[in-house]
This record gives sequence, structure tokens and C-alpha cells, in this order.
Amino acid sequence: MRQIAPYTVLSNLPVEREKVETIEILKQANKAGSALAELKGLAKTIPNQEILINALVLQEAKDSSEIENIVTTQDELYKALTATNPNISQGTKEVVNYRKALFRGFDLIKSQGFLRINDIVTIQQELVENTAGIRNTPGTVLKNDKTGEIVYTPPQNKQEIMDLLTNLVLHYNEQNDDLPPLINLAILHYQFESIHPFYDGNGRTGRILNILYLILNNLIEIPILYLSSYIIKNKADYYKLLNQTNKTGDWKDWILYILKAVEITSLQTIKKINSINALLEQTILQVQKESPKIYKKELIELLFEQPYSKIDFVVNRLNVERKAASRYLKELENIGILKSYKAGRETLYINTRLIDVLKQ
Repeated sequence: MRQIAPYTVLSNLPVEREKVETIEILKQANKAGSALAELKGLAKTIPNQEILINALVLQEAKDSSEIENIVTTQDELYKALTATNPNISQGTKEVVNYRKALFRGFDLIKSQGFLRINDIVTIQQELVENTAGIRNTPGTVLKNDKTGEIVYTPPQNKQEIMDLLTNLVLHYNEQNDDLPPLINLAILHYQFESIHPFYDGNGRTGRILNILYLILNNLIEIPILYLSSYIIKNKADYYKLLNQTNKTGDWKDWILYILKAVEITSLQTIKKINSINALLEQTILQVQKESPKIYKKELIELLFEQPYSKIDFVVNRLNVERKAASRYLKELENIGILKSYKAGRETLYINTRLIDVLKQ
């Protein structure tokens, strides 16, 4: 029989308060909470929330997948979502699946107000496109990519995994007035990644659970805050601190890392939303001045919801004939707002200035 390296037995939640509520942690939790509250308020100023959801969800799908070495480009992603029968890479397909999984989780949170173990399985299955479900065969270990050394062995027994997940979900859904939710977010994320319940997709599923937890606790209303860009830039620390917490039981550095990620990512997202808002207003003014006959608020908002647009989108949104939709898009290209691109037999119209903002 194959020998599995021993692992540190995971404790059930909750964690002892004195271990996670140091003065340093509470100070950083306040800073992160303030930045997040500012982001939540700013998001409400955007007239069409779909503009933010579409743009930022796709960026998160790309970044979160990149942590797992699944790489694609923003342009290829928009083509995959816009063009009919696009020829896309496996990496792009997996990122598109991440987007679908995130929206599935968002719908569940909004309709139910909680998540079950089966819901987490549903999210993971949307990600990886298989039905293997929760691990039931021993042998899963996490290795150093460069050396091949086993750095962590998660629980191996199916019943133990289920017991730990049951405990996790209980605390995920609980509205705890005592422990600041952002501190709890760090604890829950550590616990999920340490349980490592699936054969594949644990990291991406865990990062989706992060954003859903923020929505569940009313820290934000729509899925616009993602930690993946911060984790990419600080990837070595992320894995080092996960492992360190597992070995030592010392929570401080891990929780501070997650809280710092929330603060910095909130401030970066505020800056991006301000740029999107400014560009939206600038675009409206330009169309009103240079092509007033085709100006429609719904048309301009569509170009921000769908940075890669096409005639069918305009037909459906504005309820106009294809000839009129084509004329609108061509006129917007003539005044420099859009740039056309041939994708097979279709013509896509790219909001290039918005793409530049999203890439920043």
C-alpha cells in the first residue's frame, strides 16, 4: 500500500480568540475594512452595475487562474465570450469556466443567503468540468513545484474531510458579531485550502468562496473585490504563510497577509472604478458632441458592459434592426471610440480605451 506522508491534524473552527485578535491584527482589520467600505460606496455611483461586474469578474478569472499557471490574454477572453464558435485555447476555456463558476456562486448566495457543501461542489464542478467531487481516495499531497518535495499532506479520509467541511460551512454561514468578518475571512480561507477537499481546483474554488463571503456579510454588494492580483504579486509569501500557519499554529502573519491584500486590492479597485467612470462620462460627452444623432445612453453603457461588442448585442439591447445597429457601431468607429476586428465571419467592435483601463 502506498505510504502517505503524515499531516498536521486540522482542528475544527472556531479558533481561540486570543490567537487572532492581537492589537496589530485589529488595527489592520480596521484599515482593510475602511478601504472596503469606501469601495462599496463608490460602486453604487456607477449607473449600471453590470459594467463593473463584467469587467472585474473577467479580470479576477484571469488572475486567479494565473496563480495556478493557467495563462491566457484579456483579448482572447473577450473574443471567447463574444465571437460565435471561437477557436480558443484550453487555458482560455478554463478561465471562462472560472467566470461561470463565480456567477453560479453569486446566484446561489443571492437566492439562498447561505452556502451548503453541495453548493461548493457545484462551484468546483463548474470550474473543472468533471464530477469527481470530494476526494475519496488517499494519495493527494502538495509538492514544491521546483524540488518535488512534499510540503503538505491534507486529510486523506473521506469522512474526516466531510466532517471538516461541515464545520467550515457552519462557520462560513454564521453571522458572528464578535469576530470581525475580515479576520474570519482569513481563517476560513486557510481552513478551506488546508482541507483541500477536491482533486483539482481547490485554490480557485477557495478564492471564489472569499468573494462570496464578503457579499454574504454585506461588506460589498456585487462581486468586484478580488485578492488574486495581490496573491500573484506575493505568491511565494502566500504559500509560505499557509504552510507556516499549518506547522506552527501561529495565525498572525497569515491573517495580516490577507487583511493587507483586502486593503491594497480595495484601493486598487477604487482607482480602477474611478478610471472607468471617468472614461464613461468622457465617452458620453464625445458621442453627444460628435455624433448626437446616434447618442443613446443604453448604447454607450453596452460598450462598457461588453468591451468587445457586435451587431447582435446592439440589436437585442436597443431593439433596433441590424442595419441601424451596424450604422451605430460604424459611426462610433469613425469618431475613434471603437475599433473593428474580424473574427471569422463576424465583425467585433472593441472599446479600446476601456480595454486599456482594464489592463492597468
